[in-house]
Amino acid sequence: MNLPNSITLTRICSIPLLMWVLASSHFNSVHGEKELLASALFIAASITDGIDGYLARKRGQITTMGMLLDPLADKLLIAAAFVTLVQFNPRLVPAWIAVVIIGREFLVSGLRGIAASEGFTIEASDLGKLKMFAQIVSVVAVILDHRWQTWPLFHSYYLPIDIVARLAIWVVVGLSLISAADYFIGFWNKIDRHVVKRRRRAFVLSRRKKQNAAVI
Repeated sequence: MNLPNSITLTRICSIPLLMWVLASSHFNSVHGEKELLASALFIAASITDGIDGYLARKRGQITTMGMLLDPLADKLLIAAAFVTLVQFNPRLVPAWIAVVIIGREFLVSGLRGIAASEGFTIEASDLGKLKMFAQIVSVVAVILDHRWQTWPLFHSYYLPIDIVARLAIWVVVGLSLISAADYFIGFWNKIDRHVVKRRRRAFVLSRRKKQNAAVI
């Protein structure tokens, strides 16, 4: 197994560890040990998403396994994080928000699967990349908000974690809905052109067969 795929598998293995840290009572939340450790785990796992793709392209090690595991690892990480946050910090992440975010991931995966079976691909949009960044910010902010409403920076300045978390969550929800619509429109346009081309090809072949039969 090559290095990029090993990094992707590491990301997948970090998912149950993240869920265990958030749900466990073995860490002291008074000093924020649980929140800091979970945030560090999620950030590290998210960073590996860019590293494995970069190494795969740079080394020429793009494999079928990597193409399968990489998007699967991303979706599992996001789904596991938001499902756990529904229990960990329900004040900021009610169940319906998790359903919207995770449902968008399943929708895009389904559209890509259908597109692949039809012989074309749906490229990742800039909206999708922006949504991924917003998801990282929102998950970390919601985890930290469980212990700190504000984060001391220097002197009398504080980072309003609660406000950042709330804003980031709503940005993620909005981007999830908009990017899902964007993917669906892109898919529909491509599948429509693909069907038209296939019908036209079938019509041409049918006419040729009739012409050949008439000549005989």
